[in-house]
Amino acid sequence: MANLITKSLKSIKSRTLLIPLSSSLSHSVRRSTSAAQHQQPPASDSSSSSAFTFSSNGDNNNNNQSIYVKGPDRRSSSSVTMPMSFMTGSIVGKRFYKKVTTREADDGNGWTVMLDYRTLKTPSKKPLKLPTLALAKAIAAEWEYQQTDGIRPFTMPLMKLACTALERVPLTRPKIIEHLMRKFHQDLVFCHAPADNDLTSHVHDRQVEKLNPLLCWVESEFGFKPVVYSSFFGGKQEDGLVKAVENLLKRSDDCELAAIDAIAAAAHSLVIAIAVVRDKLQIEEAIELIRLEEDFQVERWGLVEGGHDVDIADLRVQVSSGAVFLGLSRRT
Repeated sequence: MANLITKSLKSIKSRTLLIPLSSSLSHSVRRSTSAAQHQQPPASDSSSSSAFTFSSNGDNNNNNQSIYVKGPDRRSSSSVTMPMSFMTGSIVGKRFYKKVTTREADDGNGWTVMLDYRTLKTPSKKPLKLPTLALAKAIAAEWEYQQTDGIRPFTMPLMKLACTALERVPLTRPKIIEHLMRKFHQDLVFCHAPADNDLTSHVHDRQVEKLNPLLCWVESEFGFKPVVYSSFFGGKQEDGLVKAVENLLKRSDDCELAAIDAIAAAAHSLVIAIAVVRDKLQIEEAIELIRLEEDFQVERWGLVEGGHDVDIADLRVQVSSGAVFLGLSRRT
């Protein structure tokens, strides 16, 4: 286990963005992967909405020149089922392609990924048209990384985010924003440990030191001073601040909202997610703020091997993949 964690953390420290995203995530979920390898995959269920299916039909006729992601189909005997969640750790099917390339979309609007002669498509069978060549090459690298013994969806976070931005965000934008705003009052950065308690005063001091600059940025960015509280039940922010943040989410494009949603889910903080997207926080700075209290406890009581270190590796992947996805989607 020690060697496993060491490999995970070393891969994350690399300054090369694309390979660390895949390799560190693969290491961080290896425990669940090992368990999944000893289980038979469940039978396909046509009513299930929790799986991707990638056709591996080798027919070379002109009517079947693409790969698309779809729901399970009992009639297709040459398909592999891919879990929707890339954190399941399961290995599905075998690699059914040899060459991964990118090319400009047929209509000249965006870029696509090719697996041999097939064009990769989204769950609704639409071409996976990506806004930039940089993002297309990054997703192609995720597919190229797949081993011959099986496809590992949990090593393709950029692919997942691309499908989210292209498919889920346009259809469920109001619900995504509503979900994010529902948790805004209980945001991680608004809750500080009590200052008048001997057990928590040191944590409070560190929170003041690290979080106050971010709170000041929120005030300057949105024009309202955030309310800081020490109750687990949360406080209530000013209506003006709530409205300003909600308007920012409504103005964001699909890639931005997908990245914000992903980072906020990992960080338990919409404020940190917005700060990353607006270039206020770097990835390492964001991770430090997210883990502020837990790292304090680790310093005091020690790190649990196979627990805290794996959590750190997983958090790094989730936050960095959202930031990298957004950066690549903006690069011309």
